[in-house]
Amino acid sequence: MDLVGEDLKQVNQTILDRMHSPIALIPQLAGHIIAAGGKRLRPLLTLAAAKLVGYEGDRHITLAACIEFLHTATLLHDDVVDESDKRRGRDTANAIWGNKPSVLVGDFLFARSFELMVQDGSLEVMGILSRASAVISEGEIHQLLTANNIETTETDYLDVVGAKTAALFAAATRIGGVAAGRPVAELDALEAYGRNLGIAFQIADDFLDYSAREAELGKSIGDDFRDGKLTLPVIHAIAQADDEERAFWARCLEEQDFSDPEAEADLAHAMTLLARHDALKVTVARAHEYAEAARRSLDMFPDSRVKTILNEVADFSVARAY
Repeated sequence: MDLVGEDLKQVNQTILDRMHSPIALIPQLAGHIIAAGGKRLRPLLTLAAAKLVGYEGDRHITLAACIEFLHTATLLHDDVVDESDKRRGRDTANAIWGNKPSVLVGDFLFARSFELMVQDGSLEVMGILSRASAVISEGEIHQLLTANNIETTETDYLDVVGAKTAALFAAATRIGGVAAGRPVAELDALEAYGRNLGIAFQIADDFLDYSAREAELGKSIGDDFRDGKLTLPVIHAIAQADDEERAFWARCLEEQDFSDPEAEADLAHAMTLLARHDALKVTVARAHEYAEAARRSLDMFPDSRVKTILNEVADFSVARAY
């Protein structure tokens, strides 16, 4: 997003400044996860949303940094909960420093994000981001409760995705409009864009877990399967399964020990079942539906370069799956 490139540089500088601590482990560990966090999509959305509605101040810089701190804190906690040892091809913080430092530095980053909210001074922003933080936590807990359970439905899955992933996307875009003092109708449209984009993005990620090369994804193919996560491809395959297939899914997802040498053969059979029931095609189609909903959410805004870019981001969220 060249249109917000200079703003993003300021966001990155704010992140570096606020990451500082006399406790050397904090910036060391936080810097590791922030560097592994990708292309700053969520703060970019805040910057782009503000630009879309004509904002010309600098509040959006602080708010975008706040969003990135919230996101990074959730990544640290998520990797501990999931016992992950890789993120985007790099060792996770918990794999290097252990669980306790990772959780505590995540708490530090949460505190920094709320410090930035106070600096901004808007109770409306604090309300949006504090609610998003609570919803994200609820999504994590909901995912724990549905893990390894083949009775998980698409509705359960979308509830988790809407909370765990899309809530922060929605908050990121809404606060861009809040910074500009835009009317509620525009704020709601920006939030709808972010929410639908977040769902499309996560569905595409879950598709990639069963299709991409490890180098592209930054983790092994089938990690969600090994972790017993019921994502949309598997949920669809189970919904179409006969009794024998259903017994296979139950054994693998509810009982399987993936230290067992036969476990990789189970993954291969799972891939066969996904293909048999067109589960990956259905998953991509659902991602397209949400990406299109994100695009429609921007219809009320006049055409501009920023609007075109945001529409392209929605398209790209799904195009990654090809």
